[in-house]
Amino acid sequence: MTLLLDDETVRSVFDWNGAVEALRRAYGADPDPVRFPSRRMARGDHGWLRTLSGVPAGSALMGLKVIAASPSGGRVSYLIPLFDQRTAELIALLDAQSITGYRTAATSALAAGLLASSGAMDVAVIGSGFEAKNHVRALAAVRDLKTVRVYSPRAQSRARFVAELADVPTTIDSVDSAERALAGASVVVCAARSRDESPTLRGEWLRPGTTVISIGSTLPEQREVDTDVVERADVLVADMIEEVLDETGDLLAARAAGIDASGKAASLDDVVGGRHPGRTGDEQIVLYKSVGSAVQDLAVAEMCVRAAEKQGLGTPFPAVIRPVEK
Repeated sequence: MTLLLDDETVRSVFDWNGAVEALRRAYGADPDPVRFPSRRMARGDHGWLRTLSGVPAGSALMGLKVIAASPSGGRVSYLIPLFDQRTAELIALLDAQSITGYRTAATSALAAGLLASSGAMDVAVIGSGFEAKNHVRALAAVRDLKTVRVYSPRAQSRARFVAELADVPTTIDSVDSAERALAGASVVVCAARSRDESPTLRGEWLRPGTTVISIGSTLPEQREVDTDVVERADVLVADMIEEVLDETGDLLAARAAGIDASGKAASLDDVVGGRHPGRTGDEQIVLYKSVGSAVQDLAVAEMCVRAAEKQGLGTPFPAVIRPVEK
């Protein structure tokens, strides 16, 4: 039986601590690039289609995420099918809209827990939307938060951000500039790009010991942090290291400016697996940069499916899609 999880069901069964632990297990497995090939992108006249596939170690399931986008229409759809590795049966179909935001923030929290200086976090957030709010909740699941300061251009959006996170056990303040948000911050979350793709975070604002989480620049034409951030970083940790170095606007701009980040780059799975130390000094600036990966999508999707099964949630798919003999 195939179980269908709509977005409402996904949100009802999701758990931040469970997601971070699922990701810790997924990234802690022996790395095998054959299991998680590079993403594929198809572009047409009016839309594009991106696929991220994977066969996780230590899991009975395999699957992929499909992202269908119509830029001119301003619409995006997300879908994750999960299959049984042994039987090829379709186990679940998930609306992956919320999973995409959840897995990004939960992976950032996993990375921040390993890379940030010890103790409670002072967090600066650039952006006040879905991803920004998710990151505050995810960080609160791995570490105590001393303060949170948020900046986005519209005061109304910042006020909504503060109100919607009122249950998070920390002080959350709205400020009127990104630079003011960074005052005293030990962790900076970049969760919004500017409309003209100019960087929203400048390296000159960073103090020693800061950990930067950058999630918004995932394509060559996108920008989020300036070249000074890349240059000042002592360590660059990436979820997909080749894609971050070769296919994101921030790192392409740094390369064009003569900054080679490859020598200080490490993969998140090496940090989680103990093969790279990550931060080695309290004064180091560490940049974690994410483009997203099937590792994240499938770990969180499987967690949601198992939780839905236990709670008797989800809708049995009305049609049977049977594997064929080959």
